[in-house]
Amino acid sequence: MSEDTGGRRRPGADGAGRADDARAGSRPVTAAGRRRRGAADGDGETGTTRVVARGDKGAPTPSRDAARSASSEGSLIARLRRFLREVVAELRKVHWPTRRQIVVYTVVVLVFVAFMVTLVGLLDIGFQKLTFALFG
Repeated sequence: MSEDTGGRRRPGADGAGRADDARAGSRPVTAAGRRRRGAADGDGETGTTRVVARGDKGAPTPSRDAARSASSEGSLIARLRRFLREVVAELRKVHWPTRRQIVVYTVVVLVFVAFMVTLVGLLDIGFQKLTFALFG
């Protein structure tokens, strides 16, 4: 196995077989790997797999109207609670900046704003003098 840029080990990059990865208990990375791992026969032959059909394969996709009516069921309070739970769950996924990053970003913004104020002020003074020179 070899390592990718994140320091994780990649299966099969150095010629190691997939059977080694399955025995090592590693999680399959691709959908094909998951199918291969989930459908492998236990007969010991390498490379033999059987595809197991899932019961939901070929089932019709629910319509949007049915999904919309199901999501609008319940009282206003229940829907509000669910919304707030989902908001909290999404906020937990956010990558919050560290205190040092906030300080650095704040300083960068303040320096940029000071630069722009100075630039606009100098341009204003320059155009004012040019206008008085041309029109008296």
